[in-house]
Amino acid sequence: QQQQPLLSDDTYQNNYTNIKQLPLAPSSLTLLHDDVEIKGVRDFCREFYVEFKRLWYLAGPAIFTSLCQYTIGATTQLFAGQLGTIHLAATSVENTIIAGFSYSILHGMGSALETLCGQAYGAGKKEMLGIYLQRAWIVLNTAAVVLTFTYIFGVSILRLLGQTAIIATAAGSFAILMIPQLFAYATVIPITKFLQAQCSILPMALIAFVASVSHVVLSWLFMMKLGWGLTGAAMVLDCSWWFITLAQLTYVLSGWCGPAWSGFSWKAFNNLTGFLHVSFTTA
Repeated sequence: QQQQPLLSDDTYQNNYTNIKQLPLAPSSLTLLHDDVEIKGVRDFCREFYVEFKRLWYLAGPAIFTSLCQYTIGATTQLFAGQLGTIHLAATSVENTIIAGFSYSILHGMGSALETLCGQAYGAGKKEMLGIYLQRAWIVLNTAAVVLTFTYIFGVSILRLLGQTAIIATAAGSFAILMIPQLFAYATVIPITKFLQAQCSILPMALIAFVASVSHVVLSWLFMMKLGWGLTGAAMVLDCSWWFITLAQLTYVLSGWCGPAWSGFSWKAFNNLTGFLHVSFTTA
């Protein structure tokens, strides 16, 4: 007998340990010709072309989104390098060690939604996507509170890792200003997984593009033109990521996701222990 997907609070606690054995959820791009027999090169080329288009319909915007988001951090380091070697070192160390460590944990924990939302969407229980999204917000933002200490004690941590005093001090001071970005990560990562489960990739690509372009302009303005240095860099980075977060959140709350989002619910507080277990196993 085929296993039932994780759809309700009643089945959630008993089934979360078997997530990896559950069947993959079909998307809105369900393949229509999987049973077509390939008899020759012509059939193979035709089916390859069909699958290629379907793949890039999703992968293209997703790749573009990732590139735009990468551009945000790269732009900050580019302008920091023009300010001086210490500025460049501070932004690089904070981005790769402190922020990179926190983002990796939050992204891993948020990956639980890929399975949970995929199962619910594939089984037609779209209303559960919103519940899972809210649970992820609770869990990830709680984790972000704990990870805040790595930002607060960034100087001491970097010194323990062998970093020089001047760079550790600059990077630690920069990290304090980047705490708002941490909570943007904790909020936007679940939204991204929520939208990906519904194949809503294009809105994320558009939002990321606007954020990356505006980030370049604002970074030049505050870091170079106004001379705010690393303070301006942190402010622009925080604003860029919160723009992405709030724009995606607005898209979700505006009703574009249909039954997948039916509003905030107290059900989000049910079975948080089980959701937390799933999050840690995927982190």
